[in-house]
Amino acid sequence: MAKSENKTGPVKKASENKTGPVKKASEKKTGKQQNPISRYLRETRGELRKVTWPTRDESWRLTLIVLGVSIVMSIFLWFFDAIFSNSIQALLGQIIGL
Repeated sequence: MAKSENKTGPVKKASENKTGPVKKASEKKTGKQQNPISRYLRETRGELRKVTWPTRDESWRLTLIVLGVSIVMSIFLWFFDAIFSNSIQALLGQIIGL
């Protein structure tokens, strides 16, 4: 028997067969576009459902870490600010006092 050949030409990919943009199910039912604000809110709510929210213990631990680092950095910056302020005042006092 001879090999059968495809007389219609090359087979098209699935993406090439589409004739236009795909409409959402809600747009197909009503035949009109949705309000952009309601669409935004619905999509936002859908995305927020996908979020992995931290547990109460994780939230407290991370909050305490942020507060601790903030306190340490404020003390660090206060210390060096006091040193530099006093140094500048001492230098200016000697220059002006001459």
